[in-house]
Amino acid sequence: MNKILTMNKNQLPDDMTTLMACLEKAREDGFVLDFTITKTGLTFPDTENMYSPEKIKVNNFYRFEGASDPSENAILYLLETSDGKKGTLTDAYGPYANPLITAFMDHVTEIEKK
Repeated sequence: MNKILTMNKNQLPDDMTTLMACLEKAREDGFVLDFTITKTGLTFPDTENMYSPEKIKVNNFYRFEGASDPSENAILYLLETSDGKKGTLTDAYGPYANPLITAFMDHVTEIEKK
């Protein structure tokens, strides 16, 4: 099931049209951890904490489309764990998407788009 809405540059504020600008703004807003997905769940560096999709909330997300190259398509998730940890997760989408991330995010039920 695909729950992701397409964002194009016309829908983003002027300063939020690049992945790097959105990452910088996310960090300013407290999303400081760099989350990764493993076969056992979501985690971040220097921790043994592991989170299942049920323990994750997507606070916002941004999707970027390459002008002419599908390999430039990306998505940025702003995530919060059930114990209050906040960070980001990035992935390609479409044919270049990471299957572990896709499978994990398909099971996250709490998703907001601001």
